[in-house]
Amino acid sequence: MRKVKVRLGTNSYDIHIGSGLLTQTGHQLKENGFVNKLVIITNPTVKGLYGDALKQNLITEGFKVTILQVPEGEEQKSLDAAGSLYGELTDFYAERITPILALGGGVIGDLAGFVAATYLRGVPLIQIPTTLLAQVDSSIGGKVAVNHGQLKNKIGAFYQPRLVISDISTLTTLPTKVLIDGLAEVIKSAVIGDKDFFAFLEKNLNKVKSLNVEVLEEVVSQSAKIKAEIVEKDETDLGLRSILNYGHTVGHAIESTSNFKVQHGEAVAIGMLAEASISNKLGILNKDELIRLKSVIKRAELPTQMPNLEVENIIQAIEHDKKVLRGKIRFVLPQSIGSVFITDEVSLSLVEEALIGEDEAT
Repeated sequence: MRKVKVRLGTNSYDIHIGSGLLTQTGHQLKENGFVNKLVIITNPTVKGLYGDALKQNLITEGFKVTILQVPEGEEQKSLDAAGSLYGELTDFYAERITPILALGGGVIGDLAGFVAATYLRGVPLIQIPTTLLAQVDSSIGGKVAVNHGQLKNKIGAFYQPRLVISDISTLTTLPTKVLIDGLAEVIKSAVIGDKDFFAFLEKNLNKVKSLNVEVLEEVVSQSAKIKAEIVEKDETDLGLRSILNYGHTVGHAIESTSNFKVQHGEAVAIGMLAEASISNKLGILNKDELIRLKSVIKRAELPTQMPNLEVENIIQAIEHDKKVLRGKIRFVLPQSIGSVFITDEVSLSLVEEALIGEDEAT
């Protein structure tokens, strides 16, 4: 097992990464001081794969456990879904010391985390991510949220988990498309923070896709380490942490414009290329590195072309992005692989030019 520490003073916590960790969850929770009862929030598919076995493990360790199920889909990240969960927590007599275990991918992690942050003004949160995307990104750093209108993560909070348990054996049951979707956040991590990690991905991408355990542990650990180091320096997203949004300003706009029919990783992949293209057009990112990025995204089997959406609608969604500050849209642009910068000096006409360029890409 590998361990990554997120150092946030009294909000510090560990990320445990390894194969077979779910069977140790009860023991880990007891070591972290939890007793009595707890709540698992998951979806029906994950419940069938891991939820029932996890519940039995926890009961064996002396916990009283209930499983609350949320249907699958991005549309479940809503205030209505949160309201239903509040009612079920009340029926279970959940207390302020009753931990919520978020067992699933990014949707479950965000929704369960939002519920944990707001129920009784905050109950303990344990993230147990079961997708690559959640293990390398959304389970780390304490951003929890629900969507509102057609805008992604519009209502949320910063609420750190007490523990993250990333059992990479859960990745073996992922549909190939879902595994590939998570690779977008892995690639993003390398581009923003570690050129050597990017080179590692170039060399080992096929081993990731074939679920090589050693390579997966390295990928999840390195991605978690990059994010942890950024979060430690800027927990509440006042500056540096914004670099984690590389690919997301355009990506979130594509997701919302498509009514979330375009998956998060797919949208971020297109967003990374569009934002890299903007940097290249500004004379910052050189063409060779843009080609390297596009090659890795293509080899990961992520899209390199715009979906069939109206560019004007994407631009409008970008203007509503939660990262807009004082009326100016902030973009994260790569200056080289392994290094990015934040700017609010990108014109919408240049964004449109980059999007149309991706749309015309072959």
